[in-house]
Amino acid sequence: MLDIVTAKQTASPTTAAGTLRLFFHDCFLHGCDASILISSNAFNKAERDANINLSLPGDAFDLIVRAKTALELACPGIVSCADILAVATRNLVTMVGGPYYEVQLGRKDGFISNVAQVEGNYPRPTMSMSQIISIFASIGFSVREMVALAGAHTIGFSHCKEFSNRLFNYSKNSQSDPAYDPKYAEKLRKLCANYTKNPDTSAFNDAVTPSKFDNMYYINLKRGMGLLASDHALVADPRTKQYVNLYAKDQNAFFEAFANAMKKLSVYQVKTGNKGEVRRRCDAFNDLKTK
Repeated sequence: MLDIVTAKQTASPTTAAGTLRLFFHDCFLHGCDASILISSNAFNKAERDANINLSLPGDAFDLIVRAKTALELACPGIVSCADILAVATRNLVTMVGGPYYEVQLGRKDGFISNVAQVEGNYPRPTMSMSQIISIFASIGFSVREMVALAGAHTIGFSHCKEFSNRLFNYSKNSQSDPAYDPKYAEKLRKLCANYTKNPDTSAFNDAVTPSKFDNMYYINLKRGMGLLASDHALVADPRTKQYVNLYAKDQNAFFEAFANAMKKLSVYQVKTGNKGEVRRRCDAFNDLKTK
């Protein structure tokens, strides 16, 4: 499996960020049970078709399919899609410079993936910090852990539509959100000038070291280079600012906190025994007609 992960990341360098995001979106709803991987069919519209999940990258889904195919050939019916996603995510984080952490195995794949259950369970860039803190608290995560997990934005990118409201016609007195560093805002405006015509236009979440997992994301926040409104809110809100300062100052502290939070998230509401199954393929329940 490691060979497949390595080959995919080498061919498509955004795979690490995409898979990390896929893992988050899986675990936040019903726990880490690979429910995000299910495709819709005539009987059920699955959660991956929710509006917030439509931008999840194809490379991440493709990686899990490749790994599952290889494992099914070697040892059919043994390794769940949920375990594959959890291990692939850890391997990719490590591959791009992030911390190594142990991943417990034995997850089963869930029986439910319903688009109607998605809304309100994921933090969005437009939410207030109180709303975001509340969502993390609802799955048992502290403010400190939440800020550590936000450090996933040290890799990957966001589409211009996610932050265009901070760039254009922000107020009567300012074209852009004054919280942005002026030079950074200017570069973003040039980059996103035609985003309505080219909706795939995007910017790196970390403009300094976009492909390296490090603590630069937090350093950027303190410089007025938080891309999304939710990024900037972390350094503006006193409840979260203290941890931004800590992780910006000490990368080891960030790595330790991120690794511990990821270990905790990876076992959130996992399915075992008859509460789940080992799917034959990751995008479909074994018994299609009953799901």
